[in-house]
This record gives sequence, structure tokens and C-alpha cells, in this order.
Amino acid sequence: MTKPTEVLILGGGIIGLACAWEAARRGFRTTVVEAGEFGGQASGAAAGLLAPYSENPESPDPFFQLCAESHSLYPAWVRELEELTGRSAELRHSGSLNVAFHEADFLSLRARLEWQSKYGAGFELLDAAELRRLEPALSERALGALYCSDESHVHAPQLVGVLEEACRRSGVRLVAHAGNVTLLKRAAGEGVIVESSFAGRWQADRVVVCTGAWSGFVQEWLPVHVPVHPIRGQICAYDVQGGHIRHMVFSSQAYWVGKNDGSLVCGASEDMAGFDRSVTEQGIGRLTRWSGSVYPFLQDKRPSRSWAGLRPATLDGWPLIGCIPEAPELIMAVGHYRNGILLSPATATLVGDLLQGKSGKFGNAFGIERFSPAGKRRGVG
Repeated sequence: MTKPTEVLILGGGIIGLACAWEAARRGFRTTVVEAGEFGGQASGAAAGLLAPYSENPESPDPFFQLCAESHSLYPAWVRELEELTGRSAELRHSGSLNVAFHEADFLSLRARLEWQSKYGAGFELLDAAELRRLEPALSERALGALYCSDESHVHAPQLVGVLEEACRRSGVRLVAHAGNVTLLKRAAGEGVIVESSFAGRWQADRVVVCTGAWSGFVQEWLPVHVPVHPIRGQICAYDVQGGHIRHMVFSSQAYWVGKNDGSLVCGASEDMAGFDRSVTEQGIGRLTRWSGSVYPFLQDKRPSRSWAGLRPATLDGWPLIGCIPEAPELIMAVGHYRNGILLSPATATLVGDLLQGKSGKFGNAFGIERFSPAGKRRGVG
């Protein structure tokens, strides 16, 4: 019998766990090595938005296509996870409202309606009265909104927990608190050996790097530039028991999304702070000021909690998904920035295809080659 291919996933956030579950389903012997707790970084700090249209207002480029495809995969993907584990990821089909507070805002909303309605259903441009009917708690300053009935959200920490359990039940070996990792060997026919600070050595035929904002460490192994850097995203939550908010609401400065536990999550204040995950008064203060302006009932209310996560961003804002030409046994699945939760199913599918030697439908649009001088000249990505 042929020995199963050993796949080592570096990173136990939602992308790493999704790729591990997909690899196991395709018959690979899979191990996930996580430096700390599973879902302990950007995944656990996310608001769980599944909003391919609200997050991509400009044009139907390959990134939008990837987001839209991943969103279409979500219902069946979550249903299978929940059936396997008996746990809920709290997928809510709430719909979204992109609110206009100035007449000029309607120009961009109309432009979005024109092209996005060709790729999805349930779009409608609302006036103030129609908006108030759907979301009565909004400020009277709101002049209208672009409504998208198709967008949804999950409870990110619960989804991470469901994925972790699904991996465990599918035979994936899960190794937490492994510390830093170092590549020791990369030789033809011998696979890859990775050493961790606290969990020993691991050998695999293929390695999938899903280490988020920390993915630049690959440059210590190979003569390649990995253009991933951290963006600190600060988020807060209000206790609003009673269901004040019915939809995901987006403004030009922040978003609000209600969860099943009665909390209203507001995000995200972003800044460049290296790997500092501390919460700042300035960052949360901006969110609370906007919250009080958009929702009058929040004007004198303080958030019940605040937190921050490090979002892995690339130079062009698109994720990095693909093999490294100099080391084809290494696959990158990093740089998802604000859309790691949304892009998990599609990323896992692309990685699964790469593990099986298949070329994905997006070609090299998300490959590392686009950051090389030759790639830039060819217009890759």
C-alpha cells in the first residue's frame, strides 16, 4: 500500500484549521502545529463578518470573485461541520445595510448597486423611510442605505472551536503551545523537517504555512520575500440585550453586528503598531464616538469589553495562496487581512487542490509571484 502523504500545517487559526480539515477529508495524514492556543490570534478576535459585497465596493476583480465564491460555500460548509460535531457556529443570515449619511454617499452606493447586482440577489437602494423600517434604532441622520439580503455572519470564536473539534474527529493531530518553529531540512525525496521550541521535531512531505501576521519568518528559511505585515484591529462590544440591531450595519468609519448572546460588536479601528496587541483609548474612543452618532441609544453607554487582534495584510490587500516556486513542497495560505473568516472555505479548497497537484480556478492571481519584479511587469494579480 502507498504510504499516505504527510501534511504539516503551521498555524492553528481559522485558516490553518480549515486547511487541515480539508486535507484530512482528501486522505492526507495531517498535523497542525500552533505556537499558542488554537484561534488565539486574529481568528478569535474577529467579528465574523461574511460580507463579500460590503468588503469589496470597487469592482468584480479576482479578489471579489474569491470572496463571493467562499461566501457561497459557507452554508453547506458550516452545516457539515455542525453535523459532524453537534456544535453551532451561529451562522446568521442577517443581511447588511451600507448606510449613507450624506447625499454624496449615494453616488458610490448606486455605482455598487449597478455592478454588484449582476453577481448576487437581494440588493435594494433604500430611502430614509425604508431604512427606518428595517433598522429603527438608527440615527435620523441616516438618509438611506444599500441593502443586501444575502450577507451574513458567524460567531468567530465558536466557529474556530467547531473547526478544531471537526479536525479532531477527522483524525487530524493537533499540537498546541508548540512555540516558534524552524525549518531544518528541505531535500528532494526527504520532505521537510520542522523543529518547534516546545513540541519537538515534525517531518512531513508537504508544509502549509498558515501563520497569519507572523508569516514573514519564512524569509529566514528561503531566499524569498513574504510581504505580510500586521495591522492592529481594535474592536469593542456593547451589552444590548433586547435585539436593538437587526442587520449588519456598515458606515464609512465602522461596522456594527449583533450576536446571539445579546452583544453588539463594533469594529474596527485599525493602525500600524507592529505586533502590539494592546487596546488603546484613542482606538476604542473613535469607535464609541461613531457608535453614539449612528445609534443614539449608545451615546451614554460604555462598551462592556474591548480587544484587539493582528490582521495579516499584504502589500496589495489580497491573500497569498500558493506554492513557493523555490520550494514547491511549501504552500502559503496567509495574508487574509480582514477576510480570514470569510475566506476559510475557499482557501481550504485551493490548498486541498494544491496538495493534490491541481491548478486552481484563479491561476496564480494570489501567488507570491505577483510581488516579484517579473510578476509586476506581467501584471500578475
